[in-house]
Amino acid sequence: MFSEEGIQHSSRSFTSIRVLVPGTGPRFRCGGLSVALQTARLLSQLRPTEVVTYRAREQSHPFLDDLLDQEDAPGEVMWLVSWGFDVPGLLKRLRGRLAVYQAHSSGYGFDLPLGVPVIAVSRNTLGYWGDRAPRNPLAWVPNALEPQWIDRGARQKTQIRGSDPRPIQVLVQKRKSSPYVLKQLVPELRARGLRVEVQDGWVDDLVALFNSATVYLYDSAEYWRGRGVSEGFGLPPLEALACGCIVFSSFNHALADLLTPGDTAYQIGQGTLNNDLNRIQAAVQDPLAWLPPPDQLEALLEQVSEVHWLKRWEQTLFWIDSIGLAAGLTPGFAKTSGLVLRSPSTRRLRWHQRIQTLQSKVVNRLPGWLQQSRSKQ
Repeated sequence: MFSEEGIQHSSRSFTSIRVLVPGTGPRFRCGGLSVALQTARLLSQLRPTEVVTYRAREQSHPFLDDLLDQEDAPGEVMWLVSWGFDVPGLLKRLRGRLAVYQAHSSGYGFDLPLGVPVIAVSRNTLGYWGDRAPRNPLAWVPNALEPQWIDRGARQKTQIRGSDPRPIQVLVQKRKSSPYVLKQLVPELRARGLRVEVQDGWVDDLVALFNSATVYLYDSAEYWRGRGVSEGFGLPPLEALACGCIVFSSFNHALADLLTPGDTAYQIGQGTLNNDLNRIQAAVQDPLAWLPPPDQLEALLEQVSEVHWLKRWEQTLFWIDSIGLAAGLTPGFAKTSGLVLRSPSTRRLRWHQRIQTLQSKVVNRLPGWLQQSRSKQ
């Protein structure tokens, strides 16, 4: 992609990075916060980076309002926003500064200001913004598994025939699971004598939990469809694969980025309940026959390693620099909107296409000699 050759420190469009989160306390604890903190930790290896909160004031982190009061725009900072419904408001407050949207889930319904770069964590989200904001700069940097999953995941042990069976035959995480899984599939699996663990609440050592399971069930399609937004990335199935679990999953949204039906994972809710029961029971009885080939699994995990993540982000930071330098833009892209390409609104495009269709129909109904005379005009 890009190299730093020719982009000297003095000519960078930004020299430091701020990762925005609402807060880091227990009430903000979720997968999105974990990814944001991981992003800040890794970006600090590339450029000076700090976490900034904008809802809760915390002693350990600066507060957004204070920084905006103290610093004039545009500054030499790249502001990274990612928190779903908060994104439009944050971009408005950061107008005139270099704000970059790290896009996880899609479907929130908002539009982006001209020129705001989008860094999508999945190809599914990349396609969404490639359609909705085709003139905004777009990049793709998948999320990374934390090293503990790759280093401590017991996948090698499951690849040895005759290894000791795991104490949990089927693992389900209650959050995001469909009613089908919790109310139909789990009871029927237990009725067949399988040991099923439904994890609910905080777990101190998730790696140990996943290492104890043979089969992992993940069915988030209805959860996200009910909320009107997409699965942003879908780390849990990858975490399960890293721990040597056989994964039965839905393939909605970003899950289709890395999971392949019948290859690295198996579809859950495939046709009938009985079909699911038979396949899951067979996987428990003969795990080796259902696991992906070791070489293929390691290649997949390499794609989502922190080492690979750092390489892509390093390229992406140079790319953001090159946008500003090549186009003569300052860090405040919004202030130079006259230089930024724009795409017509969906409504305008539809009306234009309807008018073209009507004009074409009218011309086609004209006599041949009149069509020729109109075409010469």
